[in-house]
Amino acid sequence: MRMPDVTSFIARSIQGAAPGSVSARNGFSRIGIAISVLVVIAAGVVLYHILRDIDWSLVGRAIRATPMHDVALAACFIGLGYVTLTFYDVFSLRTIGRGHVPYRIAAMASFTSYSIGHNLGATVFIAGAVRWRIYSAWGLSLIDVAKMAFVTGLTFWLGNIVVLGFCMLLVPEAASAVDQLPPFANQVLGAFGLAAIAGYVLWISQGERVIGRNAWAIVLPNARLTLLQIGIGVLDLGVGGLAIYVLLPDIPPIDYVTVLVIYVTAILLGFLSHAPGSLGVFEAAVLIALPQFSKEELLASLLVFRCLYFVLPLFLAVSIMAVREMWLASR
Repeated sequence: MRMPDVTSFIARSIQGAAPGSVSARNGFSRIGIAISVLVVIAAGVVLYHILRDIDWSLVGRAIRATPMHDVALAACFIGLGYVTLTFYDVFSLRTIGRGHVPYRIAAMASFTSYSIGHNLGATVFIAGAVRWRIYSAWGLSLIDVAKMAFVTGLTFWLGNIVVLGFCMLLVPEAASAVDQLPPFANQVLGAFGLAAIAGYVLWISQGERVIGRNAWAIVLPNARLTLLQIGIGVLDLGVGGLAIYVLLPDIPPIDYVTVLVIYVTAILLGFLSHAPGSLGVFEAAVLIALPQFSKEELLASLLVFRCLYFVLPLFLAVSIMAVREMWLASR
């Protein structure tokens, strides 16, 4: 569910570019801000209309009635998801030639930066600062951290496109419930996304590909490593979808693939909004896409999911960083 941000890398890599390039960058930045604001406003309006007549006592009752074995199973999937997130950092460290950093450090940096950054918003600055605080002790520079942001972002997007591509081909109606496009249009988008991934893999299989210049240069993973990279992204999204799937009400029945495409689409909308923890945007997307469920029961499932996926990891990440800082200060 966490979305590695490549903005810091892109912004730095174009420093010193021609004035026209800088103007174009500023224009895209303003467009991005406008899209984020529109997504947040739209989500707020949707939530207002959906929840204005909701019975909160029934929501509380549904939360208390959630089977503990479902909560435990969802927590296991979420834990696996956070383990998968550590592979993002490990893979990016190897890609930029900083493989000397041990796994335990990469795991701590991954967990704390994603949990804190995506919960509080301003991921570019907060997650980047957390990463820098940890990795600088192992000799990584700001440029190294920015390169990592690019590679982890690439991993996320490759996995997203593959998952969405296959899901849109299999269950285009599920995506239509969120994006309001005709099922055929979603199938076309899914096929286009998979074709783009196939083209990318073919492109990098032709020889070494380097992007960036001078200190910013990154050698892209070869075709074999790119397939591993895609696998990491797919696993991350897959277990996140499983976590919310097991928390959904039993009636009416729904298949996992449908839930997965709704989950991934909601994640992307949350990413576009830049809202802290995708708060409100994620819930609005899922509530719209699953009207067959009782609003109170579905909202209860989403609140349990948010607690397990966002609130508890944030508490743990802040605690880990606090203990680490106190330990460093004591030395």
